[in-house]
Order: sequence, then structure tokens, then C-alpha cells
Amino acid sequence: MTGGGRASDGPDDGVRDARRIPGPRGAADDLDPRSTPAPSPPPPGGAPPDTPVPAQSEPDEAVAVPGAPVRDEGAAEGPVPVLSHRVLKALLGAWALAACSGEETAAVEDHLTECAPCAEEALRLRDAVGLLHTGGSLDLDPTLRNRVLDGCLGRRPARIPVPGWAAPYDAETARLDALLRDIGDAEWHAPVRLRWFEQERATSRRTTVAGVIAHLTAVDGLLSAALGLDDPLVGGEAPLDPAERTERYWSATRPPSTRAVREPWRDQSHELIRTASFAGRNVAELSVSYGHFALPLQDALLDRSFECWVHGGDIADAVDYPYEAPSAAHLHRMIDLAARLLPAALAGRRRTGLAGPARELVTPGAPGRSLHLEIEGHGGGDWYIALDSPAAVGSPDRAVAQVALDGVEFCRLAAGHVPPVEAAAGQEGDREAIRDVLFAAASLSRL
Repeated sequence: MTGGGRASDGPDDGVRDARRIPGPRGAADDLDPRSTPAPSPPPPGGAPPDTPVPAQSEPDEAVAVPGAPVRDEGAAEGPVPVLSHRVLKALLGAWALAACSGEETAAVEDHLTECAPCAEEALRLRDAVGLLHTGGSLDLDPTLRNRVLDGCLGRRPARIPVPGWAAPYDAETARLDALLRDIGDAEWHAPVRLRWFEQERATSRRTTVAGVIAHLTAVDGLLSAALGLDDPLVGGEAPLDPAERTERYWSATRPPSTRAVREPWRDQSHELIRTASFAGRNVAELSVSYGHFALPLQDALLDRSFECWVHGGDIADAVDYPYEAPSAAHLHRMIDLAARLLPAALAGRRRTGLAGPARELVTPGAPGRSLHLEIEGHGGGDWYIALDSPAAVGSPDRAVAQVALDGVEFCRLAAGHVPPVEAAAGQEGDREAIRDVLFAAASLSRL
């Protein structure tokens, strides 16, 4: 026998030197290639006229696989390797990721035209690969927890529900806890600058993410003490002023706090919510002292939810984390609390000469002057701030000025994060009254 166009020295030389051409494809469950007999080499000049040509079986209908690379039929290709069904099936994952060699890719794609089960598996793998290349953000929506809880409670109401006046605190502590769960160990030491407004100027204090959580723990302890729970400040008589409590707690936790502060703060917030829920309706009016002033428990929890949101935003800015405003209903309650505190804050500034004098009433017992505070957008509404007495009720009929502000912007003003002279989007009427109310709103802020 001859092969390769040269004389043969022995019967095996032509087989060894001739190009191997795979025979017709077998069934989907090919045997191991080692047990498959090698095909005979073709004669160098083609088959003689009297040589019968083996009949080629028609291939099964090709199964199209969306997303599979299309091979150029006219391009020159090397020989397709003969691989078993088991090997080809094992290569499907690599093929879907475009990680096969050229020869392996050709073998797999040829196999997919014959084997329906493998073609279906290839479709599933291609779809799975598409999910690995999503263009959307992988960050969880901060409101996801609330939506899941709302859906669950809609099907099965809680046996002991959280009171409506405690819901903002429950929501804001949960959102902040989700942020803290996502950050790494190093980010607990990221610098954070706490800002507030004192007298006529902005003030700030530098701390860390862990220091902010320690601050929240110390001030939340005022509510714990009022409810008969453990106060995180132990040893000696604990101060009531929030700034003094914070300084003492920071001093007691030196060296600087780490992520270990998260669990005590989280447990304390859960215990506050649980106790308020089981205590019944009357506990809402329980007085909580802040030293220079006091608030009923329902307003104190609203105040703590406001501070939790503001400081959550401070932390989010420090670690580059997305953080949204509270829900419209909860933000409206926070704005309402600040609006109710404004007359007393204005009277306090007047006593120290920082605000204009009150006006005498022409008719005794008649309502005094008021300022129309119009909050637009998220959590908006209308409030009338009494200007001449903290005990008076603002009246639309006696409004001498109007200030229009966005809801989030007003909260940033009340948190001391926006200068009063830059806060109002719209002003009309008595300029002195407008200035006094804006500065009184900024004075609500504190460490």
C-alpha cells in the first residue's frame, strides 16, 4: 500500500504518515475513543472507480443555541478532535464561558447539532453566563428590609405591633444597622465630622464611624433610663446633657471604639422598641429628660430617629455608601417635631439677645404673629410658627412672613448641616422674623 505520494517500505508506513480523518459520527453515547477502531487512511489519488463509497448517514437537525459564537463555514479549520460524550458534556461549562480552545469549541458545537440533551444544557449555561454580566448595581436597596416586613405583616399582623409613634425609630435604626453590617473592619475607623450649630456659628467635632455609634448609644441611654432599662453609662451619676454623656462615654471606651460597639447599640435599640411595644399606650407620654429640656417618650423616640438618620448620612458620606432619606410619612413626623420645638427655641434665643423682641399684642388674648413655614416635596406640609410666645398657637390669619423649603433641606438645617443664610428657597414678608426662625431652626442641632 502507498501513502503520502511515496513508496512504502512496509505495510505500516502509509498508515503512520497519512492524515487521519474522523469517520462518521456515532451516537450521543460514544464509547471511549481508546476502544474505537482507527479509520483507514484514504488512498492518495482518491477512491478507484470500482471502490464502493460508504453511505453517509444524514446528521440530525441542528439545534440552535442562542448566544453561541457562529463559526465561519468558509474559514479553514483544523481537524475536529474525536471526543467522547462524557468529555464533551464536561466541556459545556467552559464553552459557555468562551474558555475552550479552538479545537474544543469546534468539537462541542458539532456535538450540539447531534445531542438534544447537551444542546438544552448549553442553553441553560448560556443564560446563566448572561446573569454574571449584569449592568445593575449589586447594592441592596436600603428600604428592602421595610418592604419585606410590610409584606410579611400584611399577611400576618404582629401579635404585639410596634406603636406608630415608635415606627420611625424602628425603621431608621434598621437602616443604619444594614449600613454597618455592610462595611469592612477598616471602615469603622474612617474619619467622620459631626456638625451642629451653636449660637451664631457652625461647630464640628471629629470622630470615627465607631465613635458615632458610641455617641448614639450614649444618648439613647436617656430613653433606656426613663423606661427602667440599663443605662450604658455606669459608675457615678450619669449626666443628662447629650454632649456630656457622649464625652464621658467616649472617655470610658478608650482606646478608640471598634466595630464591637455595633452589638450593644443594636441590642439597646431593640430593647427600647420591645419595651415601648409591650408597655401599652400610656407610656407614650412618659417624660424623658435631656437636662435643659424634656420630651415625652413618643417625641424623644422621634428625636432619636431623626439623629439616627442624620448620623447615618454622616457615616455613609465617610464610607461612600448610598443612603436615602426616610419615608415621606416618617420625614413628615420629624419635620412636625422640629416645627413644634421652634417657638421654644426662638424664645430661648430671644432671652440671650440673639433674636428680635416679641411684639406686644394690641388685643389681649388675641393670637400673636406667626410665620408660615411651607415644606415642599418629600414629607411636605404647612406649619404656622408662633413668633411672640412659646405657648401660643400659630395662626394663618396673623402670618407676617413665609418661608418655603424642601423637606430634606429643612431637616439638614435643623441638624446644623446647612447655614441658615443659605437654607431658604423662598422668602416673603418680615425679614427679621424670617431670620429669627431660620437661626432658631439651626439652634435645634446639637452634638
